[in-house]
Amino acid sequence: MFPDHASHQPAQRAVTIHQPTPIATVQAAPLVPVQPGTVPAVTTIVLPDGRVITGYAIAPAHPEPVTVKPVISRAAVNIALGGVGFAAVCGGLVLLTAFIAALAALIQQLIILAAVIFGGWIAIQVFTATGQHKGGTTVNIRKAVIKRNHFHG
Repeated sequence: MFPDHASHQPAQRAVTIHQPTPIATVQAAPLVPVQPGTVPAVTTIVLPDGRVITGYAIAPAHPEPVTVKPVISRAAVNIALGGVGFAAVCGGLVLLTAFIAALAALIQQLIILAAVIFGGWIAIQVFTATGQHKGGTTVNIRKAVIKRNHFHG
């Protein structure tokens, strides 16, 4: 598979190792152990089922006092709500006018379609010759048939 003149030895290369150079050295502050002022007392509690729990009592955490919010007048709140309401109404009116315009266009197209269909039906009635009337007009009046000025009783 390999030609005979090829060497199977790994290549010998010079390897250069680059070490990172620190830009600045930071000295860590020495850690000073701090002892608590008092050693907490160990508390033991006996549960109703007989189990005994022993541990340190932890003082409840007191939440930070709530900062008093500035009082906002009712008039300012009403004005702000009125502005929001006005903006909502304006947006609704824009949508309403667009809807009314689309509805009017639809109704107009339906009227034109009905006129075309009805006009076509009338044209068919006028231009189609039928054998029933033989070109005359028939009027029914109280069971009598009047046809082209002739009375048939």
